[in-house]
Amino acid sequence: MAALRSINPSTGETIREYPEASPEELRQILIEASRAFAGWRRTQYSERAARMGSAAELLDQRKEELARLAALEMGKPLAQGRAEVEKCAWVCRFYAEQAERFLTPEDVRTDASRSRVLFEPLGPVLAVMPWNFPYWQVFRFAAPALMAGNAGLLKHAGNVSGCALAIEAIVHDAGFPAPLFRTLLIGSERVASVIEAAEVKAVTLTGSTPAGRAVAGKAGSVLKKTVLELGGSDPYLVLEDADLEASAETCAASRLINSGQSCIAAKRFIVVEGVRPRFEELFVERMKARRMGDPFEPGVQVGPQARRDLRDGVHAQVRDSIARGARLLLGGTAPEGPGAFYPPTVLTDVRKGMPAFDEEVFGPVAAVVPVKDEDEAVRAANDTPFGLGAAVFTGDLERGQRLAGLLEAGNVFVNTNVQSDPRLPFGGVKESGYGRELGEFGIREFVNVKTVYVK
Repeated sequence: MAALRSINPSTGETIREYPEASPEELRQILIEASRAFAGWRRTQYSERAARMGSAAELLDQRKEELARLAALEMGKPLAQGRAEVEKCAWVCRFYAEQAERFLTPEDVRTDASRSRVLFEPLGPVLAVMPWNFPYWQVFRFAAPALMAGNAGLLKHAGNVSGCALAIEAIVHDAGFPAPLFRTLLIGSERVASVIEAAEVKAVTLTGSTPAGRAVAGKAGSVLKKTVLELGGSDPYLVLEDADLEASAETCAASRLINSGQSCIAAKRFIVVEGVRPRFEELFVERMKARRMGDPFEPGVQVGPQARRDLRDGVHAQVRDSIARGARLLLGGTAPEGPGAFYPPTVLTDVRKGMPAFDEEVFGPVAAVVPVKDEDEAVRAANDTPFGLGAAVFTGDLERGQRLAGLLEAGNVFVNTNVQSDPRLPFGGVKESGYGRELGEFGIREFVNVKTVYVK
């Protein structure tokens, strides 16, 4: 079988190769997961919660080594890696405390002597996960899925196989039955056969829109439930009454989170013309101040892109946008030497027909889109196939909430950056996917909502 390669994006050096699971090994994993589910679904919530709490404790204890592993495999600065692991512990504790309440059977008054709605687990759920948040993306699926009584099968991105196995070790060390949660060391071309397997009952994917289409198509052909969290080109609207100093700081921080490699990072900055010159001045200043370098060095805020080919793709989008009329205010040059680094970059005069407007730019590139007024800002924000997140910056909170209702996105934030929170549902519309993760809605995605009617 082929091997999955983990490459240090700071140096280009191969860290390790992981042999892919053979067809026989993969088949055995699926069979054992199905058997483990049959027993796990009968456990009490208190038992599940105790083990999920142990997983949270282990995440806290192993935070430093996990952060260093993410820095090594995909270039995340250490401080950001630690914060990611802390958030994973939070989601574990949240569902350990709340899962039973979210899934308590509900009585409904009808003509029956008793009618109830039950929430029962489905079985093994396949999770196809990306490299950009190698721990958080997994635990925000695994915590609710396991607490609901399901089994989990993780097909992680090949370049973070070490992170995937570290997650598996935490789940097992926390006391969950080993077959109940397994990492599948396989390439993307083998995902379709796993979806087709009778043991797999549902699929969740976080990734690109093309990957979502492929997974949804295959799952649909065998009538299996899917949840898709896909790409985004999040618009941040900066209105004439916004606090420009605070807006510029928040916008820069959001654009550069995870070195720009986040589906909910700010991507298009739609700025009313009256305040655009000042906003651009403040924004460029803050983007320029972010330190790029080795993710292991203290104080580094922008690490390398996860792979060299991804870096080169981002650079091509920048050059194409400039060729179509965008102006470069900062960055825009791929550094010489090893590694996949790309500097914080700001483009302005961006409009429809440029990659920086039409496509998701998955790197540290900000696109400033000038507009005349609020109405044009909303039209520009919605003029995209994506609909994951959006933000509005205004001094009038009523105005901000009103505009939030006009923006076509699954998550809209006012005067702060878009972010996921275990307590709130998270997901997108349009080509950013469907279904929800997190909160009460998230844990109910992979259960059988069963009606029981007693005459």
